[in-house]
Amino acid sequence: MLDSARPQISVVIPLFNEAENVEDLYRELTTTLEPLGRAYEILLVDDGSTDGTREGLAALEKRDPRVRVLRLRRNFGQTAAFSAGFDHARGDVVVTSDGDLQNDPADIPRLLAKLGEGFDIVCGWRRRRMDSLSKRVPSWFANRLISWATGVHLHDYGCSLKVLRADVVRQIKLYGEMHRFIPAVASWMGVTVAEIPVGHRPRTRGASKYGLGRTARVVLDLVTVKFLLSYGTRPAHLFGLMGLGFGGSGLAILTYLSYIRLFEATPIGGRPLLLLGALLFLTGVILVNFGLMGELLVRTYHESQGKPTYVVQERRPPAEPEPGPTLSRR
Repeated sequence: MLDSARPQISVVIPLFNEAENVEDLYRELTTTLEPLGRAYEILLVDDGSTDGTREGLAALEKRDPRVRVLRLRRNFGQTAAFSAGFDHARGDVVVTSDGDLQNDPADIPRLLAKLGEGFDIVCGWRRRRMDSLSKRVPSWFANRLISWATGVHLHDYGCSLKVLRADVVRQIKLYGEMHRFIPAVASWMGVTVAEIPVGHRPRTRGASKYGLGRTARVVLDLVTVKFLLSYGTRPAHLFGLMGLGFGGSGLAILTYLSYIRLFEATPIGGRPLLLLGALLFLTGVILVNFGLMGELLVRTYHESQGKPTYVVQERRPPAEPEPGPTLSRR
């Protein structure tokens, strides 16, 4: 049995009411990880389970020192559970997966091998997804929408089976339902992302936690991710351009109405065009001010906490100066 104070691989898996799958999940993970010959830990995050999952995880933790259990006080959601696991992971490489046994742990070595080719993130692609049509159809559209919006093209954003370098994970902050957007969120750092097909199995025990109700939340999170990726450090460029467009249109309308009123003596007080021009102009002024306020908030956020707007991949030490000729004293 391999044991190390600092593991090389951290497997992070959130669980919520998966008591029937805990034992088999542990068995499949250890069967896959032990032949790798690398020190590992299995970090199981109990996201407020109420069905006996807690007791099953406690038994595993006592049996195997490589199993670490994080118990959240209530059900915070899968994204928060992943974030908690990332914060406590100690390995150089982080593996993520679901706890419902639909992801096959036997695919982990192939993902690790792909990561070893120089990639920062390797994502699983459930090419033959064993889910109902009501899940697969919305997922198909969502994957294409997310790929188009973020510029990170993947077939399967919803697959939790991923392998990531720890230095990438530690710089990612997750909120809402953003765990599915990890490759896109990390893309601002200039990471390299790969995707390989993985197996997928039907759920045989326990109840699914996914449904169509998540669709609206995913769309809203996509809007947030798109904004952060494109304008997170320059909000004035977004709101300012919109403001100039609205304000310029309103100003053009008002200028036209002023001309016909002053030079053609045409009454304009009852014309709807006057209200439209005024509305567009005021909207433009408000949007420009939103952009300026956003710039102040971004600068306060980065400067007050010392957060850089860049990521260093490699830093070389300064070269030692070559010794020059020595001057002798007389």
